[in-house]
Amino acid sequence: MPDFFISYTSADRSWAEWIAFALEEEGFSVVIQAWDFRPGSNFVLEMQRAASGAERTIMILSPDYLQSQFASPEWAAAFAQDPKGFERKLVPVMVRQCRPSGLLSSIVHIGLVDADESRARSLLLDGVSAKRAKPSERPAFPGTGAQKARKLFPGSVSVAESSTYIPKLKQAPTDATRRRFSRQAFDAIRSYFEKGLDELAKHSA
Repeated sequence: MPDFFISYTSADRSWAEWIAFALEEEGFSVVIQAWDFRPGSNFVLEMQRAASGAERTIMILSPDYLQSQFASPEWAAAFAQDPKGFERKLVPVMVRQCRPSGLLSSIVHIGLVDADESRARSLLLDGVSAKRAKPSERPAFPGTGAQKARKLFPGSVSVAESSTYIPKLKQAPTDATRRRFSRQAFDAIRSYFEKGLDELAKHSA
């Protein structure tokens, strides 16, 4: 049984493939029409088998998806198996701004709208995880004197003002965790430099 079936419309194929690839990089098994429905197969039967046989269904939410007549049966199969959402069988991922209505309006979605690649990947993987979304660092104190609290952003902070916080791990990190951290760190650094180069290009030929 595959972990995820990706339900999408042709307008969002690039998003569907990006999400499927990111999930498989983390060791999940994925069924997606673009990769798994091969020439000679029966499209309707393949879709029915994927929608009903996968552990969970990811729906790529967009205005086109909500207007599609063919997408409804795909997510309805997952919804019927878990109408109360206790098993999180249906996982909406919003890639373009839209307003789900009816049954879909009550399901918490993963929002990737306007996120860069590194942030979108983190949001996706955190969203499909069964773990709590507790931050790794203590949130800034919101009460009186909050403006004097330690800044979360590390820019323009002197050495004397800064302090290093090393969280205590409950267990040793796995190889998969180390690989994920390395990828995310590299993506963040690459994104930072790409943005810097774009800014330089705007001000200098």
